[in-house]
Amino acid sequence: MKNGIFKTFFAFSKGARRFFLAAIGASAVSIFFKFLTPRIIGGTVDAVLGADTGGLPAFLAAWLNTGGRLEYLAKHIGLCALLAVASAVLSGVFNFRSRVNIAKGTGKYVKALRDRLFEHTQHLPFSWHTDHLTGDIIQRCTTDVETTQNFVSTQLLEVIQTVLLLIIAFALMFSMNVPMSIVVLLFIPIIAGYTCFFFGRISRKFLECDNAEGDLMVQVQENLTGVRVVRAFGREKHEQAQFDRKNEIYTGKWISLGYTLGVYWGVGDIVCASQLLATVVAGAYMAASGRLTLGVFITFISYAQSLGGPVRQLGRILSEMSKTGVSLRRIKDILDAPAETASPEEETPDLRGDIVFDNVSFRYGDKQVLRGVSFTAKGGKTIGILGRTGSGKSTVTYLLNRLYELPEDCGTITVGGVDIRKIDRYYLRRNIGLVLQEPFLFSKTVFENIDIATDTGDLEKVRQAARAAAVDDSVMAFPKGYDTVVGERGVTLSGGQKQRVALARTFMMGAPVMVFDDSMSNLDMKTDEQIRTSLRENAGDATVLLISHRISTLMTADWIIVLDRGAVVQQGTHEQLLAQEGIYRQTYEIQSGKGGETNG
Repeated sequence: MKNGIFKTFFAFSKGARRFFLAAIGASAVSIFFKFLTPRIIGGTVDAVLGADTGGLPAFLAAWLNTGGRLEYLAKHIGLCALLAVASAVLSGVFNFRSRVNIAKGTGKYVKALRDRLFEHTQHLPFSWHTDHLTGDIIQRCTTDVETTQNFVSTQLLEVIQTVLLLIIAFALMFSMNVPMSIVVLLFIPIIAGYTCFFFGRISRKFLECDNAEGDLMVQVQENLTGVRVVRAFGREKHEQAQFDRKNEIYTGKWISLGYTLGVYWGVGDIVCASQLLATVVAGAYMAASGRLTLGVFITFISYAQSLGGPVRQLGRILSEMSKTGVSLRRIKDILDAPAETASPEEETPDLRGDIVFDNVSFRYGDKQVLRGVSFTAKGGKTIGILGRTGSGKSTVTYLLNRLYELPEDCGTITVGGVDIRKIDRYYLRRNIGLVLQEPFLFSKTVFENIDIATDTGDLEKVRQAARAAAVDDSVMAFPKGYDTVVGERGVTLSGGQKQRVALARTFMMGAPVMVFDDSMSNLDMKTDEQIRTSLRENAGDATVLLISHRISTLMTADWIIVLDRGAVVQQGTHEQLLAQEGIYRQTYEIQSGKGGETNG
């Protein structure tokens, strides 16, 4: 793993480190007793055969050679067997404690990682979310986190155990017989060499698999959320073909990865078998020449076999490490994305004053959207905004809400004389009620969706807001009334009902600034007029920005602004704009039918 990725892992292990350290300690003791068992068996064989005790540690050999203890053990083999069993049991007990501690540590680590990921994505700019696909974000926060969890809970301990095993094994083997230890040791560089050779290839293939899986999840997520469009346009076969194509790519990536892993495992089997064969041949030759006792020979064979398993697993561990490295890198990409920061001089002014756009220009990448836009929305008044599609109407609302930050050299937006760059963005958003053309509803009840901005829990207040949005009668007609669950993204409601629930949610806020971004487009003319009347009665001294394509929606506004290609081309009251040549009168004549009579 790269240093930055290791830091990412280390940062979230703070509350879990004591469990990881306890797991390492217990694992070391477990491995010691695991390797002590063959020593006991080998020593017993030599004792029975009357060989010396040179293969045992000095302190243990000295103890056995005094007071006839060696002869006693030779006559009571059961005690040796009991000692070997006790060593094996202790190894198992400490291994159990190691697993328990690693599980506790993993739980704390993954919880911290998930909490941080969710918290960070909540504070990432709106522009970041529009630049990243939802399916890919979900995969990084679920599949990649799960991959990391599996590595920490299983493979990480195996890596540590393998390192400890090699250290303890070679410490014990060199204390028994140096030439035999060298024979076993010679194969470690070979294993390390071919492992490094495959490591980069496996890592790249895992990254390709993860990216292909991300594309597949995006396809599924878009298909499910757009199920109405798919059904309405009979796009099932097309969507199936798209899914099959991406699924085939994904499958091909995994097959290619499986081939690489197969080669790696095959080479590993050959190396491990060669290591064991070399140990047997060298040990047999030395035992035959009298330079090695039979008990030590048996012990070395046991050690070689014990090392074979972990060495063979090293391929899987390192491949999982590659996969985890990829997952941590993808998670790190999210965590490294700059979050919204607090303004240097945070202010929380009264937002009931004038809203002033002064020479505001804005672009999305290379696309210029607003060009020197200037207008004033008087506090407590209703301002209408008209414009063709792509004229920059929605961008005005995004900038006002600081969903996009206005660059320093692109004009100013002030509310009550205070530059919005200096206003605390969370305070600003809590006090600007925003209703979009395509409102988002949560998979909750109608009551919860309306009350979500205030959490009053007051049904009567919710119904008052719903009546103002002309949706109370529709909700009460549902079998469960306000306890009706609207379904994912409000799928159980009609387009007009969703817009009216969103309007009720904004009315519930009682915000000093309310912005309606073409949010009555799905309403019939009568309901539109009913809501506008209710808005006039309930808005109080709030400043209202009313964006719409309908002249009938805007004609009662106190002041109307007309946008075209990102610039203000007309301003005035309904009567003043009708008296002028321009977009407003043309639109009015088309919508009222007078344009057809004039041309006819």
